Amino acid sequence: MTQKKIPLIIGIALAAVSIILINVYMGQQKQLVVEKTKKEFEVRQANQTPVLVAKANIPAGTAINPDTLGVALVPNEYVQPKAATSLDRVAGMVTIAPIVKGEQINLDKLAFSRQRSGGGLADLTPIGKRAITISVENTAALAGMIKPGDYVDVIAMVPIPVQTADGKQVTQIMATPLFQNILVLAVGNQLAAPSKADAGRYAPEGKAENSASPFITLALTPQEVSLMTFVQEQSKIRLTLRSPSDSQLQQVPPATWESIFQYIMPKEAVQPEPVKDPDSGLQIEIYRGLNKEKMPLSK
Repeated sequence: MTQKKIPLIIGIALAAVSIILINVYMGQQKQLVVEKTKKEFEVRQANQTPVLVAKANIPAGTAINPDTLGVALVPNEYVQPKAATSLDRVAGMVTIAPIVKGEQINLDKLAFSRQRSGGGLADLTPIGKRAITISVENTAALAGMIKPGDYVDVIAMVPIPVQTADGKQVTQIMATPLFQNILVLAVGNQLAAPSKADAGRYAPEGKAENSASPFITLALTPQEVSLMTFVQEQSKIRLTLRSPSDSQLQQVPPATWESIFQYIMPKEAVQPEPVKDPDSGLQIEIYRGLNKEKMPLSK
């Protein structure tokens, strides 16, 4: 009877060992999956940055409200240079330019409110930028349509020395694109009010209608300020107005008389004349000693 129970005991023992081994294997596989998922998450998290985005359209002059902001994970290569990454960073600030739904909250479009620091233009100047006032030649041509909070491109009419074909040196005007997508902080004495409550206090009384002023205040980086200061002393400045939804930067070559003529009358590709084959046509062979020559017959 005892001998009959031995195989049963052995079978039960093998089954228990099998169950233990299966549990160990399943535990190891589960741990591998957990570690793999964790590594993938870490890699994905390392390649992404959480940034603040707008849940709805935010007009200019609106105080930042946490209810209108959300957090989105954005691949690092698509994160804007001055994108806000925390609510503490934008607390107490207002928009100085419109922000569309889904757009990253860029510090260039924010400024501290007047009530917080009691200032004016300094509050409107984005972090990392400097306010510089320039004299613009074409504000009348734009019919006073440039307003504080708009974005413009800056073009300089630079005189450059050019040597003519006969060796004389003359001065030629060259239209050179300097900067693109630049924020307008003020037009004359009119500032972009950081909040609707302060809108009437940012323009001096009796001078609210000065949008056609030739003096425009722009927000530039320190390096751009140096370039603008130099160019302004040597040439004339013109502005072109941009769409608020267009922030694309393009490579635009300078414009000269040559580039204008090339644009109006592009040079056509000159077709090379066909090379005549000297061996084509009627020919006769002439032997001179041991040398043989071919001479074409004229028609």
